[in-house]
Amino acid sequence: MTANTPLGDFLHTRRSRLRPEDVGVPTYGERRRVPGLRREELALLAGVSSSYYTRLEQGQSQSASPEVLDAIAGALRLDEAERRYLHDLARAGRVRTRARRPTPERVSEPTRHLLEALGETPAIVLGRRSDVLAWNGLGHALFAGHVDPGAPEVPGERPNMVRLLFLDPHLRELYTDWPSKAGAAVGALRLTAGEHPEDAALHALVGELSAKSGEFAAMWADHRIKPCTVAAYEMRHPLVGSLTVTQQTLSYGPGPVIVVGTAEPDSPSREALTLLAQATARPALLTDARTPSRVGRG
Repeated sequence: MTANTPLGDFLHTRRSRLRPEDVGVPTYGERRRVPGLRREELALLAGVSSSYYTRLEQGQSQSASPEVLDAIAGALRLDEAERRYLHDLARAGRVRTRARRPTPERVSEPTRHLLEALGETPAIVLGRRSDVLAWNGLGHALFAGHVDPGAPEVPGERPNMVRLLFLDPHLRELYTDWPSKAGAAVGALRLTAGEHPEDAALHALVGELSAKSGEFAAMWADHRIKPCTVAAYEMRHPLVGSLTVTQQTLSYGPGPVIVVGTAEPDSPSREALTLLAQATARPALLTDARTPSRVGRG
């Protein structure tokens, strides 16, 4: 029987990734038909009965205590983000909540003032589903300059960065290592799904992307968990060429987050960001922004 709950699916996916030799389980040279640990082996490592773990993975039990979940997380060698996600899934399974459309997300005045203060640093404000709630001029120019700059101000037209990553050719070309960026975005969305299982808009987004992108569907089914905090990406910007930008997510508790992009001081990438800022302020510079003498390689 296959898993038929998010909790069971996650457990099955993670169990299949662990090899017996990784956790000291002897195999005595036997040939296995499926990869990963068997259920009874994982149960033994976690200190629970095989029948109980089987019911949990098959979605027949939703009563796992926090202590049992921690024991299973340890046996599966989950990191802190994955462990939190496991607890979120178990809690959602115990407390059935009806899907609902959440209160519209808004940007506070202090956050808008911060965006203005970051004028020379690209910055965007993202909601929990990665909707762009606001951006400064350089943030718009760097991350999605082909999109209407006023779109975030209209709730029904707000760009969604995960949707753009998978469905918009511009974003696919923007990142040299697109799979890495896309995987990070899906991992962060998975965490949100665990924290907000009642979010109807999030369910709709996942359904849309799963139907339209086989790559998204595969990454989502893989149950990858990855909080987006700090990561460096090489970008191929259509106006200023190649540059490496460190993207940092700044969070101040529940609510929207601010993503800022920075480059090493006195580097070609920093020079490219400066030129992009100048080009954004003075469109006449766009005509020769690609010339090698103006911008180095990041």
